[in-house]
Amino acid sequence: MSTHLQDSPGQLAGHSEPQPAISARVRIIGFTGIVFAVLQSACAAVLALSGLRVAIGLTALAAAGGTFAPAAGLHQDAIRIPMLILGGLGAVINIAVLIRVWRLRALASAGWRRREIGAKERRSERLQLVLALLTILLIGAEVVTHPMVHRTRPTAPAAAVSNS
Repeated sequence: MSTHLQDSPGQLAGHSEPQPAISARVRIIGFTGIVFAVLQSACAAVLALSGLRVAIGLTALAAAGGTFAPAAGLHQDAIRIPMLILGGLGAVINIAVLIRVWRLRALASAGWRRREIGAKERRSERLQLVLALLTILLIGAEVVTHPMVHRTRPTAPAAAVSNS
């Protein structure tokens, strides 16, 4: 029985120390692992922002329900309009992500990795969709009713004031 040692691809001719060799496959696997980690963190960020958006909405609802007078500080247009835009964008992005997930699951090429969706995950997705649609509905209601609630009184015409 004779054993024949061959030089590995990682060894240089004339050197007895093996040099570590990283194959292209290992690099690709490492790179795809990083890509999927980034995608997973984006998904976690979407879920975290969804919860934050709900907390902000509930806080605003509680604050608005406590008084009969229009709110002052946070109700300024400089704060209200950007918050409406950010809330609307967040809801639209959330809906787009859900639609993308549902389409990817439905692809025939996804059959090999398809797994049964649990009831908890299904409820979570439905809740996210309902909250996103509710957010869009409430933003629409705010845009329509804000001028009605916070209407300033029209100034009296100058002729009517001078006649008295």
